[in-house]
Amino acid sequence: MDFTFDPDLEEIRTGVRDLCSKFPGEYWRALEPSTYPSEFVDALTQDGWLAALIPEQYGGAGLTMTAASVIMEEINASGCNSGACHAQMYTMGTILRHGSDEQKQHYLPKIASGELRLQAFGVTEPTAGSDTTKISTFAEKRADGSWLVNGQKIWTSRAEHSDLMLLLARTTPADQVEKRTDGISTFIVDMKAALTAGTMTIRPIKTLMNHATTEVFLDGVELPAEALVGVEGQGFKAILGGMNAERILIAAECIGDSRWFIEKAAAYSNEREVFGRKIGANQGVQFPIARAYAAMEAANLMRYKAAWLYEQGQAHGSEANMAKLLASEASWAAANACLDTHGGFGFAEEYDIERKFRETRLYSVAPVSNNLVLAFLGQNVLGMPRSY
Repeated sequence: MDFTFDPDLEEIRTGVRDLCSKFPGEYWRALEPSTYPSEFVDALTQDGWLAALIPEQYGGAGLTMTAASVIMEEINASGCNSGACHAQMYTMGTILRHGSDEQKQHYLPKIASGELRLQAFGVTEPTAGSDTTKISTFAEKRADGSWLVNGQKIWTSRAEHSDLMLLLARTTPADQVEKRTDGISTFIVDMKAALTAGTMTIRPIKTLMNHATTEVFLDGVELPAEALVGVEGQGFKAILGGMNAERILIAAECIGDSRWFIEKAAAYSNEREVFGRKIGANQGVQFPIARAYAAMEAANLMRYKAAWLYEQGQAHGSEANMAKLLASEASWAAANACLDTHGGFGFAEEYDIERKFRETRLYSVAPVSNNLVLAFLGQNVLGMPRSY
């Protein structure tokens, strides 16, 4: 086992931090509560960071999952919010792995250059929640091979700021398939065309943090035959790889959040004096920060293991889920330690702690609930009875 970091990764860290330094806390506070950070996302796109996982032949950087995760980590460690753009890192993977040559040639270069944004991932529905096999959005195949889509999606983040949506829809009724995961297909949706046609409606959802999330209504959205990605009826399998990549990247983001909280808490504990001494000398202040640091380092190891397995083409679902679980718990512990360390000042907007506190809380719930991760591990890794 070699824990030496590749010098290229350090160059990536430096490059991302230099970009992020142009978007300090004042920039993010001015966007609250719901303005999308377009300038920030444009800057990341122009520098090629969001095209990290797109192969060079399609105009991307052709980097590894480890390198991509470092990009996401550094964004959050710099005090910025990668939630504004992280989907583009993993949604394009479904096209890369399962798309036709024509789809790859048409979409990937434009996504890499920023001409097209693929930020919207239409999976979750109001009545299905985390049980993706229960989605009811339906794509009806017509005689000429085209599709007519009707349904509703929720928690479709960045839909208002995306040109394309990767959409999951049933193409065979649930009562006509042998396996729950069969009969579901994946499509690329031209959102601008659907909005112009009046067959798609996007409704913003106000949330605890600035995450640009929405619900999307599809009322007779027409898709050409070539919008289908991969094999009809096998769309659930097509998105799984992207979901595992998502978990690895989210874990890295939580590691970045943890670093930001811990560095800020440790620095403040060395500056703030109460009752005649630095507050960091008090074990009640010091120990939570130290414990959060230990949790972060442990989660980081699982993040790198999951990324390595992904790169080797080996099974990595369990590791990706564990990385997300451990890292989200570590970032939440770090957030609380940082807030407690700062006391009342932690609630003041100018310190950015309350903003980052709200942002990192999301990852205990999304993109998959930590309870579902535990259930997955219990039944699929430990062989325990199915709980759902």
